[in-house]
Amino acid sequence: MILQQWWLFSALECIFFCISSQSLLQKRQCAFQVSPQNNKYTAAGNVSGTVQLCENTQCCVGYFLINGGQPKVDLLACDVAEKSCPDETCKAQVRFNGRLIKCVCNTDLCNTNITWIPESEAPHPTYSYSSDEILKTTGIILLGILLVLCFMIVAAKRKGLFKEKKENPPSCDEYDFTRLCSCQTTKTSELDISNIELQQIVSQGHFATVWKGNYQGSEVAVKVFPPGWTDKWTAEKEVYELPLMTHAGIVPFLGCGRKPEGGRLLMVLQFAEYGSLHSFLCKHATNWMMSLKLCQSLSQGLSYLHSDLHRHDVHKPPVAHRDLSSFNVLVRADGTCVLCDFGCSTILRSCSGRLSQSFATKTESHALLGTLRYMAPEILEGSVNLSNTWCLLQGDIYALGLLLWEIWMHCSDLFEGSSPQQHLLPYESELGVKVTLESLILHVCYMDKRPLIPKHWRLLPQGPVLQELLADCWDCDPDARLTAQCVAERLERLASMPACLF
Repeated sequence: MILQQWWLFSALECIFFCISSQSLLQKRQCAFQVSPQNNKYTAAGNVSGTVQLCENTQCCVGYFLINGGQPKVDLLACDVAEKSCPDETCKAQVRFNGRLIKCVCNTDLCNTNITWIPESEAPHPTYSYSSDEILKTTGIILLGILLVLCFMIVAAKRKGLFKEKKENPPSCDEYDFTRLCSCQTTKTSELDISNIELQQIVSQGHFATVWKGNYQGSEVAVKVFPPGWTDKWTAEKEVYELPLMTHAGIVPFLGCGRKPEGGRLLMVLQFAEYGSLHSFLCKHATNWMMSLKLCQSLSQGLSYLHSDLHRHDVHKPPVAHRDLSSFNVLVRADGTCVLCDFGCSTILRSCSGRLSQSFATKTESHALLGTLRYMAPEILEGSVNLSNTWCLLQGDIYALGLLLWEIWMHCSDLFEGSSPQQHLLPYESELGVKVTLESLILHVCYMDKRPLIPKHWRLLPQGPVLQELLADCWDCDPDARLTAQCVAERLERLASMPACLF
């Protein structure tokens, strides 16, 4: 009993010490100057005159426009989210062919003076870390570990060591993807491709050609990869062959094979009668219930793809799609969506408590994967932390928001009886048919713009709900975005509302 009291006293003393030490850490102060299009930075901290006290980050940010060969301040503020900022001074990062300079730094008011040398004179960049910064970071880490150990000791004394803890299922606002995946082998799915009849080309993609075909008397979609794209075929095959990968929102996978002549690789899928979502929206206008059905099935499919499932000693790890677009979603005859095209996907699998080598290699060497106009701001800017598996799922949610917008912009009931406009891709009306990385970074990241939402939607019964849902999917802060499960739940509640309200 005395020993337990001593442990408890030590733990409380430890906790008090940790909290007291943490409170000594001062919040970062940054110079503050924003223009109207950058109001989002106002919420990054308390503003007093020309100084901002950061709430969520230790990083100051500055944007400068090059005018007459000299940098002119366009924005000074705390960064909107915690990112890596190893520099103590405001070192220039040149953007948009030298028209804009950005800097991020980690000392008080460091964004006031920018260190900028014209590109022709600039030396190779180097990054340095001060001894104070290293000691400070090390101290915080050690204090955090100590605090965790204290809580573990208290919990162990009160509840008993090694007592099994009952798990609660993840909720809408609290979804956990941290459980580790056992190293499981996948099933084999080789087909006798001599029985497959290719009939006509349905679509032509970057990596493969999709044919309408016949297999054992049934219509199928046959995805044909040229020999040079074995890695894409293998990556997609690995996703389809995961355990428990059967869901109404994911296109059924029938098998795959190799053609001896020419070395072509085949993948056989269930045929979707309406083709891609993009093709469907180009040819068909929808009413409110049809559009809601498309959105629900799409979000449910993505929620299942992101889910971490354990059933009867079988594990399906979460999968980040990483190329979610209206070209990579199919529409079936019943008006529901199914996900497909997993060649860029990443299986968030780990073994023995460490991320698998395939995951680490794939994320680091293919950071900028997917269709450009659907890429999340943090991916466009290159500020995403690829060692954090959650960030890849957040990128899918941003793309999901764009897809919901695409569907609703083609819904006749949301346009007061008039015909909706011709189907447009996200940012097509603002940036044109062919977008560039520079134009998207400027529009989406720097100006924080999103696809235009019709003003009259706010007058519709469901309009505010739709606007809020879209805003919560494509938020500039990845951590503020919803999970796919939560999107599905919101759409389910929307579908349950009386039809007379619409």
